[in-house]
Amino acid sequence: MKKLTILSLHLGYGGIEKSVISLANLLSDAYKVKIVSVYKLYDEPAFSINSKVEINYLIENHKPNREEWKNAIRKIKPIKFIKESYEAIVTLFLRKRRTIEAIKSLDSDIVISTRDIFSNWLGEYGKKSMLKVAWEHNHHHGNEKYSKKIVKSCKKMDYLVLVSESLRAFYKKKLKSSKCKCVYIPNILDNVPEKLSNLSEERLVSVGRLSREKGYDDLIEVFKLVHDKRPSWRLDIIGDGAQKNLVCDKIYMYGLNDFCTVHGFQKRGYIDDILNNSSIYLMTSFTESFGLVLIEAMSHGIPCVAFSSAEGANDLIENDQNGYLVTNRDKEKMAEVIIKMIDDKSLRVRLGKNAREVSLRYTKDRVKKDWVKLLKR
Repeated sequence: MKKLTILSLHLGYGGIEKSVISLANLLSDAYKVKIVSVYKLYDEPAFSINSKVEINYLIENHKPNREEWKNAIRKIKPIKFIKESYEAIVTLFLRKRRTIEAIKSLDSDIVISTRDIFSNWLGEYGKKSMLKVAWEHNHHHGNEKYSKKIVKSCKKMDYLVLVSESLRAFYKKKLKSSKCKCVYIPNILDNVPEKLSNLSEERLVSVGRLSREKGYDDLIEVFKLVHDKRPSWRLDIIGDGAQKNLVCDKIYMYGLNDFCTVHGFQKRGYIDDILNNSSIYLMTSFTESFGLVLIEAMSHGIPCVAFSSAEGANDLIENDQNGYLVTNRDKEKMAEVIIKMIDDKSLRVRLGKNAREVSLRYTKDRVKKDWVKLLKR
């Protein structure tokens, strides 16, 4: 059985981390899989992992402290700033030294890198006999500096796996003079629920990390517009993150406490229960490379509404077929579309049926074939 290692920053909450664990679980019956995680943020990974998968943490007593560092600056706390700056320097030093040491010591046949900085080090220090695969989850969002960084990191890699066909085409042009080949493999829908939402409950839902790029600040404004006209409908937000307090403060400011619930991070079963009792899924992300949460909502037969700025949503949502895309981050337009769906259950049912069909393109069996085909080359 061949050895396969996945290089990950951490195994906490987040879309990349969930994808890492999903892939490790998926391949654990065909390969001897190990995850090398730089940071150990929690006693256990945030997502369920197969007992066959080995986990090796490189740093257990330090963790990223960007938010603490930024807070020290905002609140003008010089002593706190000095302490956090020192901690950041130590942490980054350890990250580089221990990751490079780990890469040099690997005896794996295949190594998958999940960050551009890991790809740089893997290309430089990894054994020549290894199959080296970069796995890019983020969208460049038109940022040329970012895309150049990704291209540079892949110069010594064998493959670059992209989670959307549009990203594959984009990076294929950028890497045409490199040995690195671009391949499209979508993210994995871990479970296909048998029970679907009946789309009768007066509930809207959104799942994700509460960070700036996810646009939850805008989501509350959209919901306020909906609530003003359809006050019986509720909004459930599942997730945690740096902007949780900001989101909760905005809910309170608009007087929506009795109509909007922030559930925090929850396990799969809890999320499935909420989805099964929801009728419309909302995404207000500024950028989104794939949109796994959309696929998960669609698997429950739920139609989705998203801003077109979430690039991954454009690959998944077809207007008036399985949901709606709203251009220019027009919050009033999004509220209008939601109200249109609220007022027409037959529309929700039609869109939800089509959404379910779309989700079945991303099942484990289908995606596994793509990965196995790539790794056998």
